[in-house]
Formats: sequence, structure tokens, C-alpha cells
Amino acid sequence: MVRIAILTGVAAMMTGTPLSAHAQVSLKTVVDLAQRNSTGVRAAAADVDKANAQLSETKDTVIPTVNVETGLPVFPEVGYTGSPPSIWSVTVQSLVYSIPQKRYFDAAGYGLRAAKARLLDARQQVALDASTAYVELDTVNQELADVQQEEQFAARLVEIEVQRTEAGVDPLSEQLQARLTAAQIKLKRLHLETRAANLENQLETLTGLPPGSIKVDHTSIPEIPQVRGDLTAREIEGVKASHLLATSKALQAKGDWETNYLPELRFSLEYLRVTTLLNSVNQYFKTDLPANNFASGISINLPLLDMGRRARAKESAADALRSKIEAEQAEKQNDLAIVDLSGNIRELDTQAEIASLKQQISDEQLKTVLTQLELGNGSGTGPGSTPPISPKAEQQARIDERQKAEDALDSGFELAKARLNLLRALGHMDDWLHELKAK
Repeated sequence: MVRIAILTGVAAMMTGTPLSAHAQVSLKTVVDLAQRNSTGVRAAAADVDKANAQLSETKDTVIPTVNVETGLPVFPEVGYTGSPPSIWSVTVQSLVYSIPQKRYFDAAGYGLRAAKARLLDARQQVALDASTAYVELDTVNQELADVQQEEQFAARLVEIEVQRTEAGVDPLSEQLQARLTAAQIKLKRLHLETRAANLENQLETLTGLPPGSIKVDHTSIPEIPQVRGDLTAREIEGVKASHLLATSKALQAKGDWETNYLPELRFSLEYLRVTTLLNSVNQYFKTDLPANNFASGISINLPLLDMGRRARAKESAADALRSKIEAEQAEKQNDLAIVDLSGNIRELDTQAEIASLKQQISDEQLKTVLTQLELGNGSGTGPGSTPPISPKAEQQARIDERQKAEDALDSGFELAKARLNLLRALGHMDDWLHELKAK
């Protein structure tokens, strides 16, 4: 509840208005809140923190570690245990030279870059999902307004047909057809209302806002770029992360392989404070042990035979190969998506043009019907003349015009959705996000 309240407050500050069930929420605000609320983005951010820690871990091997140990005997010692009894000791150790460690350091660096790329990819995917849902909800709301007008025209058409049937002008089948048209329009409205409710729930889930708090602001939607497949493609963050991770795994495998053959140098320093409390250690030596003892040195570790280490190197090599194959697969899948979306956009562009032309034609036909209703059709009333336009034809023309408007809205949304997805596949999603920030 606290988190929802915070997000609600953030939305209110961003929109500049108090957030209520009737307040408009801009697309920019929805995208920003969705990115903040996304579990995928938060998980990717945690991966970045982990990769940062792993990089620090590889760096810190050259920084001396200092351990202090102290303790008091519980019972008196009997005999000599093999090491001078101490009340406290200090040990300092650090790595001096190791070629494999340099590989691990570079691998951690690439791992961090991969994690940052995955974070950007997650943010862009959330922005795409939120933008698509928001634009679709805006389209559905416009279609709902058109369908509500359609219902009024259909109700009027039913009234006219009832009167014409009772007067014996039209058969009963015409009245039934008018009722069927009204029922179909009602079903369309119910479908759109369900669709709108689902989209609102989706946006509320994405943003973390309370139910009923999202109302679309049409003016906050920037013009979607008319992108096509011939736009210069950039490497998307998801594919980039896959390649970076593959490089990291390859360096890790190389380091694991080199540990089987290359030596490493380590520095050590030790201070020991000897105690004679509850022990008789000095009786075993010619002279008493000094209280303060100090030693230092550099150790060289040269592996000769370590089958477990060699097995780990083979495991790392297989893991690196798998990461390389997955990176190539991700790149190929994105290339196929670009080809598919480019072809779809050409078709959707034509479909949108056809739907727009049909809407314009139906609009002109409606104007003609209204003009003839007002002024007559000009053909006279004699034999062979065209019958005058009836109110029934007016309602049918109005219904047809609204249906064509809805078809045009649907086609426009499908085209916009495809363009946003192509922007993402071409690596230009940031261009859309910049448009949102500038809106």
C-alpha cells in the first residue's frame, strides 16, 4: 500500500494535477512509472549490482587481506603442540602476479557491460509494452465513442423499420435485419468495453497505480515515426548483452585453462605474539621463545597435476561456447524479426490507406444522402424517376460511416504497433523515448 501511494504521488507530480479516478495520465508518465515498477527492470538492476561486486572482487585480489586472530587457552597445555602458542596474531596476504587473474578481471568487466546492456534492454521492452497498451487503449476509447453513436443510429433505424412494417411498406424481414444490426453493434460495444477494461488493468499492473486511476490523454502521444526496414539498424541492447556475455565467458574459460599451466606469485606477512600463559613451551627449546615473532615471503604456486582444475576448465570452455551460440541465435532472431516486421508494415500501410479511403468514401456518401434528404434527389416524381431518399437510408449511411471510421482506427493502430516493434528491432527505441520526453 505504501508503494502504491508513492507511485501515485509520483504520477501526480509528473502530470501536474491531483491524481484521481478522472485524472488524465500522460503516456510519458505511464512509461516512466512502468519502468520504475517493472520486476524485470528491478531484477536487471540487481544483476548490475552483482556484476559490479564481481568486478570489485577480481580487483581486490591484489589488495592485501589482513586477518587478526586472538584467543586465550582454556586449560593448561601439556607437551608441545607443534606451533608456538600465541595470544594474538596478524596475517597479511595478497596476490602479486597472475596472468589468469587478468583474464578474470577482463571477464568481470565484460560481464558488467553485459548486465548494463540487459538493464537498458529491459527498460526499452517495458517502454514498448506500456506504449503499445496506452496507444491501443486510446484507439479503443475512440472506437467506443463511434460505436455509441452507431447504437443511437441503429436504435433509430429499428424505430423506423417498426413504423414501416406496421404501415406495410417493408416486410418483417427488414425489421428483423435492423434488429440484428443493432444487436451486432451492441456486441461490438461490449467487446470494446471488455478490451478497454483489460488494457486499463494491464496498464495499472505495469505502473502500480490503483484501479480506475488511468485515463488516456490523447495529446500526450507523439507521432509514431514512419519507420521502414531500410532504416539503418543498430545493435539492440539485448543482442549486445548476449555478445558481451559470450566474450566474458570466453575470457573466463581462458583464465581457467591458463591456471593449469601458469604459475602465480603471492605475498605473505605474519606477526605472532607468543604467550607462556598456561603452557611450558620454553622447556622444549634451548633458549626462550621471543615474545614478538615476524615473518614474510613470496610464494610461487606452479600447478603440475590437478584433474579437478582441468575439468573446471573444460566446463568453462563448454559454457563459453554455449554463450557464443546463444548470442548468434539472438542476432539471427532479431534479423528475422526485422524482415518479418518490414513485410508486415508494407501490408499494414496499404491496409490503413484502404481503410482511410473507405472512410472518406462513406463520409462523402453520407453527405450526399443528407443533401438529398434536405433538397431532394432532383429526379422528379414522374415515371422512371429515382425514389426519394428515406430516413432509413440516412441511418444506414450513418452506421456505415461510423463502421468505416472504426476500421480506419483499427488499421491505424495495427500499423502503429508494427512500427513501434520495428523501431525496437532496429535498435532505435531510444528515438521514441526521446520523443516522449520532449512531448
